[in-house]
Parts: sequence; C-alpha cells; structure tokens
Amino acid sequence: MSIKRRDFLTLGGLASLGLTGIWKMLQLRTSWDTDATAAVPSNVEAQRAIVPLPASQPILRFISVADTGTGAEGQYAVAGAMAQYHLENPFNIAVLAGDNIYNNGEIEKINAVFEQPYQQLLQQNVKFYACLGNHDIRTANGDPQLKYAGFNMQGRYYTFRRDPIQFFALDTNHNADWENQLVWLEKELSQSTALWKVVFGHHPIYSSGVYGSNQSFTKTFTPLFQKYGVQLYINGHEHSYERTRSIDGTTYLICGAGAGTRPVGRSEWTEHSASRLSFVTFDVYEDRMFVSSIGTDNRVFDRGVLKVRSA
Repeated sequence: MSIKRRDFLTLGGLASLGLTGIWKMLQLRTSWDTDATAAVPSNVEAQRAIVPLPASQPILRFISVADTGTGAEGQYAVAGAMAQYHLENPFNIAVLAGDNIYNNGEIEKINAVFEQPYQQLLQQNVKFYACLGNHDIRTANGDPQLKYAGFNMQGRYYTFRRDPIQFFALDTNHNADWENQLVWLEKELSQSTALWKVVFGHHPIYSSGVYGSNQSFTKTFTPLFQKYGVQLYINGHEHSYERTRSIDGTTYLICGAGAGTRPVGRSEWTEHSASRLSFVTFDVYEDRMFVSSIGTDNRVFDRGVLKVRSA
C-alpha cells in the first residue's frame, strides 16, 4: 500500500494543539449553534432507551478507556466505576488508547497514574493493552512505556488475539513509522481469520470534538477497514465519548473521557456523543457485539449493537 509524502506529514498532525489548535478549539466552542455538521453539544442528554443485553453470557468481554494518566480525581472516579463493573461483569482485557501518562510520558509517574488507580483490576489479573498517545512520546519518544510490562505493548504497533477477536494496536502519532506500519497493518488484516477485527489507536478518524475528523486518516484507513472487514476502531485524544453509526461496515468509537472532559458536538454520522467521565464495555457474541458506555454513576448512558461481518 502506498501513501504520498504530504499525507505522511499530516497524519497525526493534530497530535498537539499548539496555537492553531487552541484557535480551532475556540472556534468550535462558539460555532456549535450554527455549524450544521457539529450541531449542538450533548452535555445535556435526553432520556434514551437503552438496548437490553442478551440473557446469555458473551463469548468475550473487554473494556476500553483513554486519556487517563493524570492521577487526579477524575481518573479515580472512572477507575472506581471500572472496578465496580468488573465485580458484576468480570473481564480480563482493557484497551488503553493512549495518553497513558500526563503531561510528558514520564515513566516515573507510573505508580501514581496507573498502578494505584487501577490497583483493584490489576490484582484481579486484568491485562491492559496500551498504545502511545501524543503526550506519551514527549519523553524518549515513548520508549520507556514500550518497555513497561504493565502496558503489554509488543512494539509501537502490534496485534494480539483473544478468540473471537483479533486486536490491532497502532501508533497514530505524527512521527510514527507510517510506511512500514501501513504495510504491516494490511498484511496482518489480510491474514486474520478472526470473527471480529478491532483496531485501536490514540487519534480519531471521525470526530465531532475539538480536534474534528482527520481527513488524511479517513483516506488512509477507511478503505483498509472496509476491504478487510474491520468492525470497530477505538481511540481517545478527544476527552469525550462518541459512537458513530456504521460507516461502510465500521463503527468509530471515542472513549477519551477517562480522566477529564471537553465539549463534543454531533455530526450526521453520530449515533451518540457525550461530554462526561466514562469508560466503554464490549460484550461479544458470534453475531453481535454490544457496546455500552458507563459513567461514574455506574449507569449505562449509551448502548449500540454491532453486527459481525467479514471481508
């Protein structure tokens, strides 16, 4: 697979706000009432009917959360809800979609921003599988986190399988090894025989938040996802929750409210969005996957259903 140099230079280009990003954030915060694609913020949520889960147990259950590594009150509130959920609905896989250590990826903070907040889950042998966010690469390009056993990273990009799912972790930062990574991703996707294919990275592809959608990512990843039957892409970076409708067979899920929140709007492809501290759970069956967002009050505030498909 080939991609032009100018696209490499813009891939992940919104990794840090800078002056341009700050100006864009201000524009977004003042344009939601008039921008037809962003609509209005979903901070105030209407009562929504929640799809019930099946009575039978899933084949696999996992969770995801991102933008967590503050060690502050918000992270502990979400971590507490995750631990409570685990007591009632056990799981042993947690996808950690980047910005694992604020502000600069300093590994010496690992106890305060990871081991202590998630102590209960770690003691119950829950494995966290991380990818690198833009804050994580500020120290030694993220190498200390790659070496940290608790993040279970097998490289800057890697894959692992837990039947019936194969997971594909990406490095979506601006300085990623895009050429080799994309060749690797296409090869791994083409060879996968898993019923479900789930890709995760830090940066969004579709987003109604302060960063917005990434057109370079859309051009690069969506054809691959459609060609090889990827049903789900998980990311953070936006400090909010957003679930899209199925776009050419793929649902795009933002779970970046693991420690703090920012405003989020809606787009024509948004199923639900919310600016609230939360994490996401996944109940996986042979033909369906139930995606549930849970707040710090331990209640589900959104649930969608994904259908299995193959390439």
